[in-house]
Amino acid sequence: MGPTASGKTALACKLAERFPIDLISVDSALVYRGMNVGAAKPDAATLGRFPHRLIDIRDPGLAYSAAEFRLDAIREIEAMLARGRVPLLVGGTGLYFRALERGLSPLPQADPILRAELARESARKGKQHMHERLAAIDPAAAARLNVNDLQRVQRALEVIELSGKSLSELHGVPRRRLPYHLLKLALLPKDRAPLHTRIAERFEAMLAAGLLTELKDLRARADWADELPSMRAVGYRQGWPYLDGACSFEEFRLNAIHATRQLAKRQITWLRSELDAWMVDPDSESVAEQVSAAVDGFLVR
Repeated sequence: MGPTASGKTALACKLAERFPIDLISVDSALVYRGMNVGAAKPDAATLGRFPHRLIDIRDPGLAYSAAEFRLDAIREIEAMLARGRVPLLVGGTGLYFRALERGLSPLPQADPILRAELARESARKGKQHMHERLAAIDPAAAARLNVNDLQRVQRALEVIELSGKSLSELHGVPRRRLPYHLLKLALLPKDRAPLHTRIAERFEAMLAAGLLTELKDLRARADWADELPSMRAVGYRQGWPYLDGACSFEEFRLNAIHATRQLAKRQITWLRSELDAWMVDPDSESVAEQVSAAVDGFLVR
């Protein structure tokens, strides 16, 4: 685990060279096909040598939930263990890690038709209307959710219509934890300055690698909408105003770098709550050796 641009992929590949490890991606952007440059997806050569499961499994026009991730990840974990391999989950989406380890409330599966109806309603009547509608049915859920968090507000309404129960009621049902022993490794920078430098440098590399072309290709899709979960990913969300002429290229560049730094800040805050994780500074000269020693001890035990 670790914030964006902390070197998770490179370190995971080094571990896969040394140990009988197979990799599973834990990244809410990497699941989407066609989102390669802006999502910092490992290149074809890396994926050819070190395959990652749960990359490129969903069209960007479709949502992908933490519940779906949990089911997919458990399936991959079981298959790897059956082959005598050790699963290594690598990524920065804390919600997915937590859903996998701790389980989720028994919420109903997404309904594409109902979801589309709610999306059309929100487009016609606005975010405030959807939030007020939720508040009238499930005040506790509405109090937790910001009016601008349209995706979660719509999901709460969807759950109510599908199950007949409020989100708050369903969250009170006991969850099923992951039935495996875990070694939780966290890349936690002691000094954020190097991380901020890498974030800026990586975004410049994305621009050079064709990020604007990727954004234009996505924007040209018939089913494109800026409210799609895929299109709200950091680095993409900041690009739509630029393509629409609402900001300058320099504003787009600075906004995207700032948003990525804010994402890293949130990821670091989340990591600090994982008190049972083994923390290591990604900028330590011996980070690979430290993590390898931890993995070695875990496998021996």
